[in-house]
Parts: sequence; structure tokens; C-alpha cells
Amino acid sequence: MAVVMKQLNRTEEAIEAINSFRPRCSKQAHESLDNLLLDLYKKCGKVDEQIALLKQKLRLIYQGEAFNGKPTKKARSHGKKFQVSIKQEISRLLGNLGWAYMQKANYMAGEVVFKKAQIIDPDANKACNLALCLIKQARFDEARTVLEDVLKARLPGSDTKSRNRAEELLLDLQPLQHPPLLPGLDGDDEDFVDGLERWMNEWAPLRSKRLPIFEEISSFRDQLAC
Repeated sequence: MAVVMKQLNRTEEAIEAINSFRPRCSKQAHESLDNLLLDLYKKCGKVDEQIALLKQKLRLIYQGEAFNGKPTKKARSHGKKFQVSIKQEISRLLGNLGWAYMQKANYMAGEVVFKKAQIIDPDANKACNLALCLIKQARFDEARTVLEDVLKARLPGSDTKSRNRAEELLLDLQPLQHPPLLPGLDGDDEDFVDGLERWMNEWAPLRSKRLPIFEEISSFRDQLAC
């Protein structure tokens, strides 16, 4: 029903329908419903709701619930089934979270999230988004270094489209006399400034459920912007 409403551009009704019936659905159905919710939130500009849901999905992975403690899971796209690794899923969700922060002009939080995503599973598209966050903070030298990796095909996905985007972003690297005024971090966003590791610790105090990927990336917490 929600899918039909989405196709009819009745996004608000679709969101209400999913939120009403979600508690009655099995846990196995929650992931599909959440993915549909993310699309609907994005379509109608509900950025705060996107951020909250993306954090929730990351928390479930961190607690070992989304993947049932396994390193991969089955996914479906355009009628085809394929395996998705936990690294790929975490990086994808972090990339979407970083993009959502960019829509709120919160480039500091976006930078931290994109950096963490690049540590886990780097690609050229997220590198361009990271560079844009740095440009918006007037950190041009850092942005140029990131974009050079894309232009020199040092990252997966460095295709013609991503290289063209990197070239366009380089044109924006004009020195500014004064850095732009950016919104500060508040509430949950402070966790990102301190590092995603601290953020995840607050999500899941029961570390016995912690998946290996989070142990692997925790050593990089000092590299995050702070």
C-alpha cells in the first residue's frame, strides 16, 4: 500500500501508513520498511527524520541485530539477489547520513561521517562529498588533496562521472578572505565531533554484542575531525 502511495506522490500518507503498521510487522520486514521510509523522507524533505532513522539502522548493526552477527547478508535490487558485507552496508549508511547533514548545511558533522565511511569502504563519490564539506569550511588544501585522489583514480569508483565532479569542485577552490559562517554542532551532533567511536559507545553499552568491524575501525577515532 505504501509503495502505491509513493508512486502516486502521496508521500505523507505513505509515511503515516508505514509508521502505523510497522509495529505489527515482523522484524524481518522492518528493514524493507525502513528503506522505503528513507526514500519517502528524502522525497518530501524530512531531513531530521532521515538522520534519526539512519542512526537507528547503524545502531542495530552495531548491536549485532541487523546482520544477526554475520559478516554478510542477502539483499535484493531490481529483482536480483546479492550479498552485502557489513563494511559495505555501514559505509553506505554513513554516506547517506553525511549527505543528510550536508542538506542541513552541517558540514562539520558531514565531514566526520564521510571520513569514517571512507576508512571503512572508500569510494570516489563519498570522497567528492567529503571534499565539498571541506570546501564549505574553507579548508581548501585538504579538499584539494581529497579531490586529487579521485582525479588520479586512486579510489574505487573513480569513473568519468566522479572525475568530472571532482574537476568542478576544484573550480570552487577559490581562496576566501574570511571562512564562511557555519552552524555549530549541538545535541547528538557533538558525538560526531568527538568521533564516531564515542557515538557508537553511547548507542551500545553492551559491548559483548559488538561486531568485529567496529573493533577494526575504532583505532582510527583519533583521525576524526574534532
